Amino acid sequence: MRRLISLICFISAFFFLVCSNVSAAEEPSREQVLEKRMDYYLKYSGITLPWYYLAAVDQYERNIQQVRNDIPKRDGVVAVQFSDNYWTGLLNPKNDDTNLISIVFFEGNGADGNEDGFADRKNDDDVMYTMSEYLSSFGPTEKDFKRALKEYYQRDEAVNQIITIAKIYKQFETINLDKHAFPLDILRDFSYKSTWGESRGWGGRRIHEGTDLFASYGVPVKSTSYGIVETMGWNDYGGWRIGIRDIHNTYHYYAHLSSYKKGIKEGDILAPGAIIGYVGSSGYGKKGTAGKFPPHLHYGMYKFNGRIEWAYDPFSSLKRWEQEEKKGS
Repeated sequence: MRRLISLICFISAFFFLVCSNVSAAEEPSREQVLEKRMDYYLKYSGITLPWYYLAAVDQYERNIQQVRNDIPKRDGVVAVQFSDNYWTGLLNPKNDDTNLISIVFFEGNGADGNEDGFADRKNDDDVMYTMSEYLSSFGPTEKDFKRALKEYYQRDEAVNQIITIAKIYKQFETINLDKHAFPLDILRDFSYKSTWGESRGWGGRRIHEGTDLFASYGVPVKSTSYGIVETMGWNDYGGWRIGIRDIHNTYHYYAHLSSYKKGIKEGDILAPGAIIGYVGSSGYGKKGTAGKFPPHLHYGMYKFNGRIEWAYDPFSSLKRWEQEEKKGS
C-alpha cells in the first residue's frame, strides 16, 4: 500500500512538473512580445507612415485599456481596436460583420490585411492594416498625423500623448523602453516614506499628491523614465519644478528644485537616470521663494486615461526602483 501511495505521489508530482514546464515554455518572454509587435509596425509602415507612428497609437490604446473599465482589453499582439460603427458601418445591423462587401455597403472601414477575404477585428493583420490605411489617408507630415489623430480621438490630450510616445520611440529606435531609475543617487543620504493623502495647508486645504524624498541641498535629481520634458519653470506650490511625460501615459512631476541641470529645456527627450536638476526647498510663495521647509524632492505621478488625468501614489514604484538599483550597483 505504501509503495502504491508513493508511486501515485511520484506520478502526480511528475505530471505537475511537466505541465508547469510546458506552460512556462509556451509563455512568451517580454522581449518576444515586443519583437512580435515591432514586426507588425514595420510590416504596415511605409515612406509616408513611419513605424513609430503606428507603435505610438498601439501603445496609447494599450495604456488606456489598462486603466479603463469601460474599454475591454484586446486579445492579440497589438492593442488597437475599433468601435462597431467604425469597423462595420453606422447602420450595419451586424456588429461583428466580417464581410467586405457589406462593410463597404454600410460605409464601414474594416479592411482585410492578411488577404483571406475577411475583415476581422480579432485578426492583428486586419486591425493594423485598417489603422495604417486610415492614418496614411491624411498625408505624410506630422501635421497630417496630428490631424488624423484629432479626428479619430477627438481630444487634444490624446493627440499630444501619442505624439510624445512617437517622438520617444523615434529617438531611441526601439519600443523596449521599460527601464526605470530611482530619482536620487542611492549612494547619497536620503529618506522617504508614504505620505500620500496627508493634509497640506499652504495655498488652501488640499491633500499631498506624491512622495517627499528628503536629501541635502544640491543632490542631483534624475529622470525616473524615458520621456519628454513637457513643463519647466516656477510654480507657487512646487517652486522650480519640471514635468516629464513617458510612453505609458504617465506624467512625472519633480518639485521644490534648487535649480535645473544646465542646458535642459522643454522638448528634450531623456532616458532614465538623466540628471534634470538638484534638490532644494523652493516654493510656497512668489517666484524665488525658498527655505520654508527642509530640502526635499516632491515626486508625483499622474495618469491620463483618454478622458481625464489623475494623481496616484508613487511610493510603491519608488521602493521598487530603489531596490532594483541597489541590486544592480
